[in-house]
Amino acid sequence: MIHTDTPVRTRRAAEWHELALHACAQPGLAVLLTAAPLARPLRKVPGLGWVVTDPRLAREIHSDSARFSIVHDGASGHWWSQMLGDFVLEHFEGEQHTAFRAQVNDLFTRARSEAMVERAVGPMLTRLRADLAAGRTVDIAAFSRVFTGRIMTDLVGLPVLPDDAAYEELFRAVTALADLGKGNWATTVVPARNARKGQAIAARIGAAVAAVYDTAAPDTVIGRCRALGFDIDETRGTAVLLVVAGTATLASTMGRLVALLHDTGEHARLCTDPERLPAAIREGLRVTSSMPVVGRGVVGEVELSGRVLRPGDRVKIMTWTIANAPGRFDPNLGHINEIRQLWFGGGKHLCPGAALSLVELTHFLTALLAAGRPWSIRKRRYRINTFVPMYERLDIALAADAAV
Repeated sequence: MIHTDTPVRTRRAAEWHELALHACAQPGLAVLLTAAPLARPLRKVPGLGWVVTDPRLAREIHSDSARFSIVHDGASGHWWSQMLGDFVLEHFEGEQHTAFRAQVNDLFTRARSEAMVERAVGPMLTRLRADLAAGRTVDIAAFSRVFTGRIMTDLVGLPVLPDDAAYEELFRAVTALADLGKGNWATTVVPARNARKGQAIAARIGAAVAAVYDTAAPDTVIGRCRALGFDIDETRGTAVLLVVAGTATLASTMGRLVALLHDTGEHARLCTDPERLPAAIREGLRVTSSMPVVGRGVVGEVELSGRVLRPGDRVKIMTWTIANAPGRFDPNLGHINEIRQLWFGGGKHLCPGAALSLVELTHFLTALLAAGRPWSIRKRRYRINTFVPMYERLDIALAADAAV
């Protein structure tokens, strides 16, 4: 029989695992995320900048690109410009950014995403269903690394890699590049040594761009960059950025959502009521918020909640803290209007892959649930000292019977 009650202790265990993931990834950040509610709605913290923990203010900042910049000190675009080149400073904001988004937005529609997921990882999902049905153990962490790599290389227009090992190597390069962002709290000015390392890793990730630049299909990011007049270096940088953004964060969400569903008993409910799946995915995205802090540089004086922010200040939107304020993982919670999709950002920089992420997670979880039985976690290991909190290993197998 499938248990339908979820004891409080299991929900607390789920929450504990989530906090442990953050603590193993960046201990200082874990402390900051849990202490951030003390700063509500915003407070200036020495060495960090303005800490924002109010969803209304977060949306106001996301929507005000005239006074809050993504390419000034304290923001991700400023960091990326040192890894990929100064073209980022021009293409991340203003008219060029608007033109680029208009050129690629149709690549991320739900219909295109459905077709791409089936094309890029359909065989993987078939094999996942077969492995679980046969009683084999599957490492979901390893699966997610290959799964996300296959989809993003397809979207970008990079050549298909020869095997899963090659996608694992790609993921190692992706996380090595992202991990150079650890500790950039007070400033996003990168030490010269780290900048050189990042540039070398980025060149490795995007090494194939030059070979496909002239022939990339128009329904790929590389093809669209060429149509916009991006040169090879600019196209390579854009491809690398999208590959990094679309693999590490979603791989994090995939493993953590599988663990959350197990630890709370919600996977058993999904087996008997698959219509709960969209709510479970929404909750997984809310609770994990795999990019827990979003930075912006202040470029115009502005008053927020009675406090004056001035040019040169830095802002840290505590997305994880805001998203988790309503409580623990609970698919019955329903839509919370004030924080809706804040984990995807907002304004002109709303994640273009939001719809794609939902499609990926839906296909993935549908495959896990195909046998109609919940899974058990046989082994789990957190990734240590990493920018994006995630599981290094998460072995699951279908439960021997329906009780979990």
